[in-house]
Amino acid sequence: MTATGTYSPRPGAAPLARMIAAQAVLETKMLLRNGEQLLLTVVIPTLLLVLFSTVDVVDTGDGETVDFLAPGILALAVMSTAFTGQAIATGFERRYGVLKRLAASPLPRWGLMTAKTLSVLVTEVLQVVLVTVIALALGWSPQGSPLAVLLLLVLGTAAFSGLGLLMAGTLKAEATLAAANLVFLLLLVGGGVVVPLDRFPDAAQDVLGLLPISALSEGLRDVLQHGAGMPWGNLGILAVWAVAGLAAAGKFFRWE
Repeated sequence: MTATGTYSPRPGAAPLARMIAAQAVLETKMLLRNGEQLLLTVVIPTLLLVLFSTVDVVDTGDGETVDFLAPGILALAVMSTAFTGQAIATGFERRYGVLKRLAASPLPRWGLMTAKTLSVLVTEVLQVVLVTVIALALGWSPQGSPLAVLLLLVLGTAAFSGLGLLMAGTLKAEATLAAANLVFLLLLVGGGVVVPLDRFPDAAQDVLGLLPISALSEGLRDVLQHGAGMPWGNLGILAVWAVAGLAAAGKFFRWE
């Protein structure tokens, strides 16, 4: 027996905010411990930034090459973490039954997606700091509104996170692995990351400009390289992708 005022059992789920926070911390730890994830999120963007900034491979137009590349590499870092890395990791969690066990917990489906997105945001902060330090060392001279940059990064993260979770929650793990890496490579080349969109035919530019990676890289470039104001067009494209991707992931995501 217990006296009045001492501890007593209180069965039930923890508050939703605490569950999401705990899951986000776990997701972040697993992501940072995964060597393949670090290759996508840190090594590849860093190598591309250093290589293309120091070797004259692509004609990036007037101005310093690093001023063109740095915004595109920031966009690539967002895509590698929020889309490619998250899709692959979640796909294999689904295959091995991890998500099935989470489905039996009080954590709702949207809560899991929120936790994964928070984990992505934490990782991206580290990526942005790393890319910025390296770019500054290479002579980058950023300008423009920090608020515009923040809005672009947040909406880009939401868009890619929704698309990554949609892919991981509907395809088999092996198909997700192949598709996510293929999309990563295609968007790296055709998304305005290292190759300017104006190097493509006019008809292709109209289509490529509607992709989330293009909207993010061009929006960041307008602000950081050209000092433009709020890039409402690019923000609108990212917002549409974010709403559509997260809504589709919430509806079609399968736990097993």
